Amino acid sequence: MPAGKKLKPEQIIRILRDAEVEMAQGKTAIEICRSHGISTKSFYRWRKEYGGMRVEQAKKLKDLEKENVRLKRLVADQALDISILKDVASGKY
Repeated sequence: MPAGKKLKPEQIIRILRDAEVEMAQGKTAIEICRSHGISTKSFYRWRKEYGGMRVEQAKKLKDLEKENVRLKRLVADQALDISILKDVASGKY
């Protein structure tokens, strides 16, 4: 995998599944990471985030995370609008 390339959740899960098989065959995490071209840091982070997930679950999680960011931004914008309107209404502008 080229450095800096962002993998899709289904690709990550495929790597994790392959890694489980390879570990059962006696390979170390370092050997597995080297063969897949990923860092051990990424590998352990992915295992923590995606461990035991199916591809559909991972896609749904990513979609929900994106929606959450969008909604947080919307709430922040509305809070700013309300604050501005309060200032204008009280003559503090």
